[in-house]
Amino acid sequence: MALLVLCAGILMIILDGTIVNVALPSIQSDLGFTQSSLAWVVNAYLIAFGGLLLLAGRLGDLIGRKRLVVIGLAVFTGASLVCGLSGSPEMLIAARFVQGVGGALSSAVALGMIVTMFPDAREQARAFGVYSFVASAGASIGLLAGGILTQAISWHWIFFVNGPIGIAAAVLSARLLQTDRGVGLGKGADVAGAILVTAALMLGVYTIVETTQYGWTSLHTLGFGAVSVVLLAGFIARQATASNPLLPLRIFRSRDVSGANLIQFLLIAGMLGFFFLSSLYLRRVVGLDPLHIGLAFLPVAVSIGVLSLGWSARLTMRFGARRLLTPALITIAVGLGLLMRLPVHSTYAIDLLPGMLLLGVGAGLTFPALATLAMSGATESDSGLASGLLNTTAQVGGALGLAVMATVAASKTESLLAAGQSLPNALTGGFRLVFGISAALIVAGIVLALTWLRESESERSSASEELEAGDEDAA
Repeated sequence: MALLVLCAGILMIILDGTIVNVALPSIQSDLGFTQSSLAWVVNAYLIAFGGLLLLAGRLGDLIGRKRLVVIGLAVFTGASLVCGLSGSPEMLIAARFVQGVGGALSSAVALGMIVTMFPDAREQARAFGVYSFVASAGASIGLLAGGILTQAISWHWIFFVNGPIGIAAAVLSARLLQTDRGVGLGKGADVAGAILVTAALMLGVYTIVETTQYGWTSLHTLGFGAVSVVLLAGFIARQATASNPLLPLRIFRSRDVSGANLIQFLLIAGMLGFFFLSSLYLRRVVGLDPLHIGLAFLPVAVSIGVLSLGWSARLTMRFGARRLLTPALITIAVGLGLLMRLPVHSTYAIDLLPGMLLLGVGAGLTFPALATLAMSGATESDSGLASGLLNTTAQVGGALGLAVMATVAASKTESLLAAGQSLPNALTGGFRLVFGISAALIVAGIVLALTWLRESESERSSASEELEAGDEDAA
């Protein structure tokens, strides 16, 4: 029950990342947003969420993860109600920023709580499967929910629905989640490090999301990007010398932790670009409305759910997370490869569905395996930090991937239009190029999985024993 309550709160937060996208045209016309300012409905949330995840993960270890989850849910729910009541662009953007703060506080420590709630390896693998389904399928579910609420009622209700869900999740979390004391602020109250990393991540995410307006080579992008890098370098130097560092650099000595975070970065960069731009393809080329776009992505969510909830734990226990990761990533790469052939006049069942199903199957196996590897070396005192780190790489990878993919697609479309292509052909050409780049990012993740994540002798013998036991059970 504690796991279900935790995941219900996380699902609410993850849904919010995509449910707003469908409602943006209605929000723009209702509140009078300009085209450039409309992006801040999404960007304000991303900057706060991505910038605070690492700090929130460490705070959970210091003051108690349960306390942070409840505080985060309360902040997120209150901000959601303000979003729904917003009567001006400024009010909505400010409330979205506070929403991002609450989302970061409650979601950063979720994986760390799972590690402590389920010490048994088999149960932990199943719990990671449930969490991974919520985290990965939430994006496509958000598109469907956003379409239904926006068309059936109004855009205000994409925020109002968070009220009863958030209140119930906060109350049940306070009652059902195991209370943990935390190690105390004195064990890692690195104020200077906290300021440096939060400023670096927020400024970095801001720089990335604003490239769609300023471009990659502008003085604005290069200047703010350089400041972000300098702040991050200062944070790393501080962690190497601080007596109680916010992020002990020893965590990166684990090949599992560093490898899983790098692969997560590449995976999210590739897949978020796919979700966003394939939504544009279905809207601008195929001509689907928001509700039918959400339904088009439903097979992805279903296949992720079947694999995450039904098979990932069994396969992880039998073959090991490392052995499972490579074929899972290959499945995603093949799915994206099929979508590179997308025609202008497509048939959903023939041209889109096979690739989407492969993406869902691959993601349903990949995310639990990455969570297992990233949390494998986490101790009681730093599991929140490890959880926050994995979420941070996902958010930064998603923001960077989406910004790069959107720029590349727009550039390719413009060049095809200049060459005399029709608008549908030019748009499709840009989308196909992006799907190819997404596949290349997944291939890079496969290379990392094969070269960086190497099994030890003890792990190989353990996997062999699992295989033999499974064969005996089957016989």
